[in-house]
Amino acid sequence: MDAEETAQEQSIHFYDRPGVELDRIPVGGGVPFGLERVVNKAIGIGGVYGAWGESYDNEALQGFAEDLLQGPLPPEQRMNLAELGFVSRHHTPDLTPDQHIQLEVEVGARFLREAALTCGWRPSEVEAILIGSSGPTSDDYLSKIGRAAGIPESALKVSVHKACDSSTSGLHLALNPALPENEQLEMNLAERLAGKKVLVGGIEGLSRLLRMAHDKYAVQLFGNAAGIIGFIPGKTIKFLAGKSLEAFDEEGTLQFRMFYPHKRRTTDGTTNVEVVQVAENLIRVAGLMHEPENGEGVAMAGPMGMVKLFVRNGVQVVRDAYDAYQEKLAELGLTGKSLAVAIVHHANLKINRLKEKQLQGLGISLPMPWLLSDFGNVSAASNMVALLRQLPRLNPGDHILIDGFGAGTYYDTLAVEMGMGGTAPAG
Repeated sequence: MDAEETAQEQSIHFYDRPGVELDRIPVGGGVPFGLERVVNKAIGIGGVYGAWGESYDNEALQGFAEDLLQGPLPPEQRMNLAELGFVSRHHTPDLTPDQHIQLEVEVGARFLREAALTCGWRPSEVEAILIGSSGPTSDDYLSKIGRAAGIPESALKVSVHKACDSSTSGLHLALNPALPENEQLEMNLAERLAGKKVLVGGIEGLSRLLRMAHDKYAVQLFGNAAGIIGFIPGKTIKFLAGKSLEAFDEEGTLQFRMFYPHKRRTTDGTTNVEVVQVAENLIRVAGLMHEPENGEGVAMAGPMGMVKLFVRNGVQVVRDAYDAYQEKLAELGLTGKSLAVAIVHHANLKINRLKEKQLQGLGISLPMPWLLSDFGNVSAASNMVALLRQLPRLNPGDHILIDGFGAGTYYDTLAVEMGMGGTAPAG
């Protein structure tokens, strides 16, 4: 399926898609909610994704943006969102702080519960949850939604805060025992989770953050969404190769307020990712952000600023991961096998197309379908929503690349094998 066909398939509002389960969450005057289930029984992976809030197409978005900005959006500041790959997105109404918490706990619990059920698991069977969120409503958000969903208190809970990279980072942590984050813990996360029933994803209530900002670009780009997958590390998803990178955004091209604890800038030149075992079964992985000086939620340069920020380092990380993947193929005696698809964070279409072009110039040709036209940039939810939309097209033994990147800046790229069987060692 080429980019044009994919865009046409998603040119409708998400809530109008067949198969989307609709509801209205009784918070404030009622908040629309939609969820879609996806399962691929052949490879043993399932999950759910969706959104909450009213759906705004590109034309209707102007009124919403001007309401948040408390003034007109001049024509020269209106982004060509269709050119950036987006036709609609979802936003919640103006709520009180307590209502935002009530809403996002209910939303998070629903996605966790339904993801487990879609996989054929009872929530009480889930052994770990790794959830990415750019701006959680509270430090104990993951514990709250796990409890509300019926996830056992004994289940390991890992809260990941690396902006748009958060869900891919969570998946990487669950699969790659060589990641440096493990050096800050008394356990190796990937080794502990091997063979367990695990939920990984991103839950992003970005409307709440936008109401704390007055950035003309952010209010047009971002929206609410969540995507959660259920899998068994080493069995239904097997790690092949991966690379991660952090490169601090000194210039503040994409500034993001940290809604989570962090000790701020390191002075020893090591890492700005802080890994803390908050409780026996609760871990927080927190990335340092270049924060807006005025205390607002987000401040960003225009679309071309984002291109410059993410493309150079992003291409290098993908190249390094691809080279490591080729080495793994040689080790397995599978030289010549190709990646079925690359699931890339949907920051905007121009970033992805330029990365694709530059990688082709390096001799790396990867299919990168555009899959989130009806969501906008949904940060940490992006990769998991895209993966779930591609899931029905995957086959047992397929190798895929998952490429995450986000403010900070942080990058996680990994190659994995899908399915019940295949060639990669199960461990």
